[in-house]
Amino acid sequence: MRPDSCSTLAAGAAAAPRGRLAGDWLTPLELSLLGAIWGASFLFMRVAAPDFGAVALVEVRLALGALVLLPFLWRARAAFPATLWPRLALIGAINSAVPFVLFAWAARHAPAGIGAITNSMAVLFTALVGFLFFGERIGRRSAVALVAGFAGVLVLAGGKTAGASTGWAVAAGTAAAFLYGIGANLVRRQLTGLPPAAVAAATLSCAALLVLPLALSRWPQQPIPAASWLSAAALGVLCTGVAFVLFYRLIRRVGSARAAGVTYLVPLFGVTWAWMLLGEPLTWSMAAAGALILGSVALSQRGAPR
Repeated sequence: MRPDSCSTLAAGAAAAPRGRLAGDWLTPLELSLLGAIWGASFLFMRVAAPDFGAVALVEVRLALGALVLLPFLWRARAAFPATLWPRLALIGAINSAVPFVLFAWAARHAPAGIGAITNSMAVLFTALVGFLFFGERIGRRSAVALVAGFAGVLVLAGGKTAGASTGWAVAAGTAAAFLYGIGANLVRRQLTGLPPAAVAAATLSCAALLVLPLALSRWPQQPIPAASWLSAAALGVLCTGVAFVLFYRLIRRVGSARAAGVTYLVPLFGVTWAWMLLGEPLTWSMAAAGALILGSVALSQRGAPR
């Protein structure tokens, strides 16, 4: 063996523990940061949706998020032939355009924590859609988790905030989470092998183009306050564009199973941000529903393949 080969092996052996050590603190830090960013998206929607309206706000979010991610699409443009774009447009509608509008609509009618909690159902709906439409097996643990998760949704829908019912907002958030479940299955089956960040850029761009005509027809006539513009910009740039980059960085380093741990953090941050910055109350129904839904997600993920 040549001396330079020995040196390379020694350097690699020394670097490996340091890499693992860095991952030990970096992964929890990035998961927490991502959970805080995605949790804040419900806060930003709550602030901006009343002034923009749901559709116009989503157009701003989609366009800014796509702009952040476009360099990834440009770099991988050879992998995206013209025949692929109809599928990208369909997935963009199912996985971005419609659920974003539903969550923005819910933010106009209920506390930000409601959307953050219902968002967590996406993990359970991914398993349910795979079982119902794609022939995937669903074990006893996942079935129990689904029942517990739906019980949490019923508790949340039956609750009231400041005397007002949140049922329709819960229904909108749950429908959005169901669409995320469909989108996740379609991405896994239709877009396998493509760079994930480039796929995100393509689907967000398609979604922005699909929403654009409706957004223009419903654009607010009154001036939009600066706070709402700042919230919309943060929603698009930070909570959509930057967050996707951070998420795929996590997947690349630790795998999708560990990166999915952010699911547990989003509602916690979402409720906390709304309580701290907007003074929104944490009701008993929200606490009970959050415990049921997050517990069901945790149960469904136990023993899941990495």
